[in-house]
Amino acid sequence: MSRYATLFARLREAKEGAFVPFFMLGDPSPAEALDIIRAAVRAGADALELGVPFSDPVADGPTIQRSHLRALDHGAQVADSLEQIRTLRAEFPELPIGMLIYGNVAFTRGIDAFYREFAEAGADSILLPDIPVREARPFAEAAERAGIEPIFIAPAQASEETLSGVAALSRGYIYAISRDGVTGTERESSTTGLADVVANVQRFHGAPILLGFGISEPQHVRDALEAGAAGAITGSAITRIIEKHVEGQHPEPSHVTDMAALQAEITDYVSAMKAATLAG
Repeated sequence: MSRYATLFARLREAKEGAFVPFFMLGDPSPAEALDIIRAAVRAGADALELGVPFSDPVADGPTIQRSHLRALDHGAQVADSLEQIRTLRAEFPELPIGMLIYGNVAFTRGIDAFYREFAEAGADSILLPDIPVREARPFAEAAERAGIEPIFIAPAQASEETLSGVAALSRGYIYAISRDGVTGTERESSTTGLADVVANVQRFHGAPILLGFGISEPQHVRDALEAGAAGAITGSAITRIIEKHVEGQHPEPSHVTDMAALQAEITDYVSAMKAATLAG
């Protein structure tokens, strides 16, 4: 079985949900990013979603946009992201590692080469947030040839045609979003209507559903699980924690001011979010 299938089977047996934190690779520097991610894994993260720095992240709000910039200010290249993935895979051989990467990276590197590189580095899945599912079949087929599980977004107000395509092409999990828009907006804390979102996606019998966009505190995780999702993904709230501990102003490279304090805060946050996935 894939790492995702193994994870979800284990969590179902334990009556737990999955908590998946998002981190930008290279934020604010490659070595510091790895230290931050290690703290999250030790704190109980069930899987990782990792971003590759990109200059025009159209699906991201200001918080995660700034994480792209911090990494790019250190000269981040795709090769650096691949090296960080190799490091994490060597340290955490059973941990599912998912990637969030913008489509230009795939086009620039060549679609087959792109998926092959990330598979060889140790990634399990790739989500291209700016590639709609109606355009996605060549990407999904290239992903599966390389042994990568393609992930697609199920928008909150999606048409039946879109949801059917997402269910048909997604492997590993489906990324269902709790609301339309970009990440990290003022509406982030609202998780009303999640049961309708999950039920809408489940009608098409696809992979397990992870809810994102709007998950920032333990109650939101509980809401996601009560709505029928298999787990939740958090990005902007974690990125804000990192930002609090970073010094430096774009376009100058920044750095973490106190790594121990940052790791402690990340540990407390991830532990609390994971605890919200436990039965009872």
